[in-house]
Amino acid sequence: MGWEQWVALVALVLAVVGVVLAALAWRAVRRRTPSFSAEGEERPDRDDDESASPVGPPAVVFNPSKSADGEALRRLVTQTATDAGLPEPLWFETTVEDPGLGQAREAVEQGASVVISAGGDGTVRAVAEALAGTGVPMGLIPLGTGNLLARNLDLPLGSERELVSTALTGRDRPMDLGWLRTEPLSPEDERKVRGRDDASTARSAERTDSGEAAEGRYLDSALPEDTTELEEKAAEVGQIPTEDPDKEHVFLVIGGLGFDAAMVAGADDELKAKLGWIAYFFAGVKHLTGRKIHATAELGESGQGDPFTARTILFANVGRLPGGVVLFPDAQLDDGWLDIAAIDTKGGIIGWADLLRKVTLQGLGVRKDVMPYSTGFIEFRRARAVVVRTEEPEHVQVDGDLIGYATVVHARVEQGGLVVRTAAPRS
Repeated sequence: MGWEQWVALVALVLAVVGVVLAALAWRAVRRRTPSFSAEGEERPDRDDDESASPVGPPAVVFNPSKSADGEALRRLVTQTATDAGLPEPLWFETTVEDPGLGQAREAVEQGASVVISAGGDGTVRAVAEALAGTGVPMGLIPLGTGNLLARNLDLPLGSERELVSTALTGRDRPMDLGWLRTEPLSPEDERKVRGRDDASTARSAERTDSGEAAEGRYLDSALPEDTTELEEKAAEVGQIPTEDPDKEHVFLVIGGLGFDAAMVAGADDELKAKLGWIAYFFAGVKHLTGRKIHATAELGESGQGDPFTARTILFANVGRLPGGVVLFPDAQLDDGWLDIAAIDTKGGIIGWADLLRKVTLQGLGVRKDVMPYSTGFIEFRRARAVVVRTEEPEHVQVDGDLIGYATVVHARVEQGGLVVRTAAPRS
């Protein structure tokens, strides 16, 4: 065996050891990664004479497609609100046509003191978009597969009763929002993705010249008058149909293109129902040796595109993934920055093992790599805004929802764009 193979073997061993160490250091990582920079201060936009008690009724935007017992949850929310001296909660259910945006806006119009997202990450995104800039706090009762924001907020995922209590009576904190927009594909690039089995329903990226339906499972190029069936299919797989090619999609955790979005596209619904977020890792296996992205990135207002090659490109608002993986150790909820990462590997599975080693060690605070030979690479940048241009169409996702293929992606951060309700600090 050559020295490169020996080094790779050592990297595999270190990766396993690192996972064990990560579990032991979990508390320290939790304290550092998701913390708010203004912990202990009141909301800056709160008037001194404003009452600390909510004025309007709480509202719940519930996704009935999840496995949760809606009636039981409604009773629990109502009883908890009564015990806390709050008005009877308003109750809204999402639909295929409206995954929560309209319901959350209606709740705000009715004077809701807090709007609680009870669903998966897609429901969270829809409610967050409606509440962006309003100052009305968003509570969370996570019912989905990833529950990415809830994990980064350190919400008590093991207790539905505690989740409800936190959503109704917890502490309000401002956090940043990410926004992502894709440019429509050129006719040539549309032909490249037309007919792929994993083609997306996102009309901003998939409209064709001919208007004829393509041969994809979920492709909606024909744009029929009755899109109900297409939208139902899109909802089933977490994809986002949109008529507006200039629409910005909000994300609270991570947006990205390349490997991570392909992994989201390939995740099996039945497997997600059985295994939860672990299903995404099974979906990622078949893309480990996929082609690389050749792209340029323009940070901020520089106007200069630096070329690079990567397996995936990520835009992060926070740093923690399911399973306690800290991918962005410097990312915080309210620092006003997007943390950008270009991730690459070489050597097949050896490269991914080396990448796991690096991620594990950086989660423990070890940044300097002492290994003489590396096959996994992470390059970090920070910016308020970024434009990525790729040579080939790439899958794009926001918080686990697909928004189609694109060759040009714009991402930006809105500092303090959303108020979230979190658990009271531990004494």
